[in-house]
Amino acid sequence: MNTLKEVLESGKTVVGTSGNATGDMALLADAGYDYILFDTQHSPVEVKQLIPAIQSMRGTRATPIVRVSANRADLICFALDAGARGIIVPMVNTKEEAEAMVRACRYSPLGDRSSAGARGEWGDTSDYRGYMDTVNRELVIIPMIETQQSLDNIDEILSVEGIDVLLVGPSDFSIALEVPLDYPSDTYQAGLDKIVAASKNHGVVAGMYFIPPGMDPNFYVDKGFKFMGMPWASWAAEGIQSGLAGIKR
Repeated sequence: MNTLKEVLESGKTVVGTSGNATGDMALLADAGYDYILFDTQHSPVEVKQLIPAIQSMRGTRATPIVRVSANRADLICFALDAGARGIIVPMVNTKEEAEAMVRACRYSPLGDRSSAGARGEWGDTSDYRGYMDTVNRELVIIPMIETQQSLDNIDEILSVEGIDVLLVGPSDFSIALEVPLDYPSDTYQAGLDKIVAASKNHGVVAGMYFIPPGMDPNFYVDKGFKFMGMPWASWAAEGIQSGLAGIKR
């Protein structure tokens, strides 16, 4: 039902990219990415403005994911009602915050999400209890680990049932470890290793919000990260240039 959930459960590396909140995402969503991410934390876009872009993805391969700006039930509800099939919450530092996130994402009895009717492509809605159970089962829930506090509490956070991916915010995490943007440093890499080990112990996928500039994505795959965001513009330009090069002009 949710192709992203299927890829996560298969053990394959999940690769996504960032979408444009004001554009038609159908082409990008069918280009081969597993998810398209819409960010409302570090952008001037609000969740309700994402509805046309998310709707343009209906019937495509990629799963729409929204990063809300804060761990608030109303923002999570807005994103889910807009059609998101994955939710990212930044700065989740404690077990209690992770529990609040999960409950905001899920319908009763597993959570507190308010019902506004069927939303997104979740199958047959003639059985409304079945619809809610499907959403509870298929929705991808992704808290971000970005601080020393979250690293200290990592096992408690990961003990919360319902978490699918534990996502590193590379920049903030490096700042919290007092090695700002020094991604190759031993301190930073040791922190990542702790995240991967804890995630494996709890059956959760470790992810990177983005791959730091100049670093090989496969370095992170080999380290144990199976979820990552990658840019698309440079790859698209290379493909267009390759196509043009094959034409006599």
